[in-house]
Amino acid sequence: MSQPIQISFPGGKRVEARLGEYTVLTDLPASAGGEGAGPGAFDLFLASIASCAGTYALGFCHARGIATDGLSLTQTYEVNPESHLPTSISIALHLPTSFPEKYRDAILRAVEGCKVKKTIAAAPTFNVQLSMEGADNVSPSHVQ
Repeated sequence: MSQPIQISFPGGKRVEARLGEYTVLTDLPASAGGEGAGPGAFDLFLASIASCAGTYALGFCHARGIATDGLSLTQTYEVNPESHLPTSISIALHLPTSFPEKYRDAILRAVEGCKVKKTIAAAPTFNVQLSMEGADNVSPSHVQ
């Protein structure tokens, strides 16, 4: 099993996620009742997709000794106006002009291997449980 992520609520609309030695803060913008002290959880989710893709692109280049100056990614997404959920996510990989022609298709395949993207595509099940403080009983709910 993986290391648990612990969530706490330090005040206002802020939510802190503790991942080992790291703490990630999310908040809502002032227009939604928060203080804007950090990105929203959904924005952080989207950033994790782009960051993962970037990590794979960077790793590809490092493994082959390819300079990464000028390498970047841009992620955009389309939203269903009724559900307000993304219907498509696009990642544009921007290569510098000096990027070797022979590796262009291969770096795209590497970015396609992003673990976050693959996890979303695999549609994992979610198990949400209710646990009352001090109680031994846990009531599971399987959410698809």
